[in-house]
This record gives sequence, C-alpha cells and structure tokens, in this order.
Amino acid sequence: MAPLAPRPLARRSFLRGAGVALTLPWFDSLTAQAATTANKAPVRFGCLYFSNGVEPEHWWAKGEGAAMEIGPALAPMQPHREDIVFVRGLYHHQAMIMPSPHLGRSPNILSGSPISLDPAVIRCGTSFDQVLAARLGAQTALPSMVLGIEPNELRLEDGLSMVYGSSISWMSPTKPAAKEIYPARIFDLLVGDGSGRQVDRSILDAVRRDANSLSTRLNSGDRHKLDEYLESIRSIEKRLTRAAKDERLEGWRPSITKPNIPRPADQIPQDVPEHMKLMLDLIVLSFQMDKSRLATLMLNNDLSQMNMKFIPGVQGALHLDLTHNGKAAATEAMYLKTNQFHIAQFAYLVDRMKKTDDGNGQTLFDNTILMCCSSLFDGDAHSAEQLPILLAGKGGGALKLGGRNLDYMKAGDDNRRACSLYLSLMDRMGVQLDRFGDTDKRLANL
Repeated sequence: MAPLAPRPLARRSFLRGAGVALTLPWFDSLTAQAATTANKAPVRFGCLYFSNGVEPEHWWAKGEGAAMEIGPALAPMQPHREDIVFVRGLYHHQAMIMPSPHLGRSPNILSGSPISLDPAVIRCGTSFDQVLAARLGAQTALPSMVLGIEPNELRLEDGLSMVYGSSISWMSPTKPAAKEIYPARIFDLLVGDGSGRQVDRSILDAVRRDANSLSTRLNSGDRHKLDEYLESIRSIEKRLTRAAKDERLEGWRPSITKPNIPRPADQIPQDVPEHMKLMLDLIVLSFQMDKSRLATLMLNNDLSQMNMKFIPGVQGALHLDLTHNGKAAATEAMYLKTNQFHIAQFAYLVDRMKKTDDGNGQTLFDNTILMCCSSLFDGDAHSAEQLPILLAGKGGGALKLGGRNLDYMKAGDDNRRACSLYLSLMDRMGVQLDRFGDTDKRLANL
C-alpha cells in the first residue's frame, strides 16, 4: 500500500502519552467545517464478506430503480432493490496473478495488495477499513470492529498459511487485525469505553510529559498558544463531564446510551444462523451507540469448513464442496441456496439499519455505507476477473442509491480497479488519499 498522505500541518500534530493521542489546534478552515457539521450524525462503514464466490448465472442485475430486476442469488434483496448499487466489473490486478486461487485472493479483498508467497513470511497490505480506523478511530471507544464466525485456521493450503484465508482486515502489511468471534466479548467491549483507559482521568494527564517536552522547543508566543490550547481542552473536559451527568450533549448524540439487547451467552452459539444474527445485531448496536463507526464481518473463512446443512434444502456438505460442483445440477442448486443465505444476512443488516433511529429524524441506514462482497466471481472456476460487490446505505447523503446498476466491464483495466471504489468510499468517510493499492483514480459515476 502506498504511504498515507501526510496531514497538512507544518509542525507536529499530536501530543502522545499512555496510548492517548491529542491533536493540536486545527486551521481555521477545519474549525469552520467542524462547526457546520456539529449537528450531523457521523458516517459509518460496514462490510460483510462471504467466501468462495458466486454462480455467475445467478448473480446479475438489470435496469434501475423500481424496475430493477435482480438475479436469483440476490433474491433476498428484492424488498431493498431500490436502495442498492449493484457494481459489476471491478477487480484486483494482484489477486488475478497470484498462484493460489483462494489464499491469493481473499486476504487482499480490501487492499488489492500482493501477498507473500514465502510460507515463512506473512505479508499482505493494510486494508482500507484499517486505513479509516487509523484516521478516524480515535473518535470512538473502538477504532473498528473486526468480526467473524469461524476461528482463524492454523493449517497450510497451497503451501501458504491459512491466516490468509481467515483475515480480510489488516492493520499493517504484516499484521492482520485480531478477529473476534465471541458475541459476548463484543457486547462487553460496547458496554465500557472499549479502550481499557481510565475514563475518569483527564486526557491531559496522559500527555503532560509530551506537552512539557514540546514547550521547551517553542518560542514564547507559541508556548502561550499551547498553554491556551491545553486549558481549553481542560475546559471542554469539565463541560463534557457536566453534560454527561445531565445526559446532555451538544449537537448530534447517539439515540441510545445503553445496550438495548441482552448480553449474549459466553459461549459461541452452536447455531450458525443465530451466531450471524447476533454479530449483525452487535454491529447495529455499536453504530447506534457510537461505540465504533467501522466494522467488517467474515461470514465464513476462505476454504471454509462450514457445513451448510442448516440451510433448508441443503444436504450436509461443506461450503467449499458445494462451490466446486462441476456444474452438477443438484449440487449447483444447493450452491445457489448458500449464496442466497449469505445475501439474506446482508438484507437483514440493511433492514435493521433502516429501522434503527439515528437522531434528527434519520435512521442508521441514512448515515452508513454498507458493502457486501466475495473474493471470487465464479467460485467453481476460481475466476477473479471481476468481484461480486453490492453497496447499500446513504452514507449521510454521500452515496447515491435509487437502485443503480454500475457496469465497468468495458471501462478498461485501469478504470475498473476495486481500489478506485475504496478511494471513493474513503472520500465519503472524510479520509482522502492520493493513492491506495494499485490506483490513484476514483471510481467514475459512483
């Protein structure tokens, strides 16, 4: 991944201490912008990933708006077809040239980066959700939520670690983000501040030494400016403490301050659909409480060992076996049911978002960008010349919906990079980079 674009500040922009980063004063233009958005809800981003691709014959959309027709694999989205963007033709160049048909294409679904073919070296690329977390995560208790249903696998496949098949969210090129599969643990993080910090202690106490060190290198005018700034932070802290006691906040505030669902049991649910539903409910809860604004959920690992017999009409079989069906009619029909089941989870999340209050007469759906994707197109043929991608959510007005059908297959390779989509989505989240992954271009017509 290309280095993050530097902040437009000539001097040091943070004071740091004990895990706390305190931003120094903004320019006037940024302060003015913040004032105009104080009453707006934040924009969130959520991604659902399912492994092993789709059956192309069943994955399509025709027309737009109320007249949009969607393929059988997308049937669960029928009630929401006017609130989606069907994206066709985007791909990752590096994924196409990787020799492993699975592990060369799943870990980089959110980064477009090459992976290390050396079994002794784990390397991919920072995923764009973690780029967002690095820039925006300090605004919430949890910088991001990285969730899954199946645990990380430790075996090798194609001579490569199954860490690749168990991770789509990467904090750095060599560090996949820790994936949480226990609903109870997630709930407990949401109930507290999620950070482990002492929340009753002033953040200035944590950065005092750093501030003193900086002060010795400033002239008298700048020292006075720093002192005024630190005092203003202290004043804000006191005001927020009073407001919290009165259950008041200035501008937008979360529609709930305490969980509105019961704490899940400590153990992992043995019923897979119930496990997935719990995870989706926790994403909604985290967004509604503003505990986190970023979430990824792997519905299954790549090369998944999940048995899909819990789906009506599917005989006991591993997901991977149903994927590689040789076009046998009976197995193909069960494969379609697995695709429909995965899309039904996305439809459930969309429906929940639409029905969840976000303050100011809006819903979470109004202020969230959702993406559903897989790392293969034709799961049987391992093809990755395009990726199954579905978008939903209005993103605070930044994403145009209306049942749109965007086809980039004829746009030329340089104009159909999936990383162009990610650059565009990061723009809509307020994070602008000059380049990400394999492109510096934004996605046209989004």
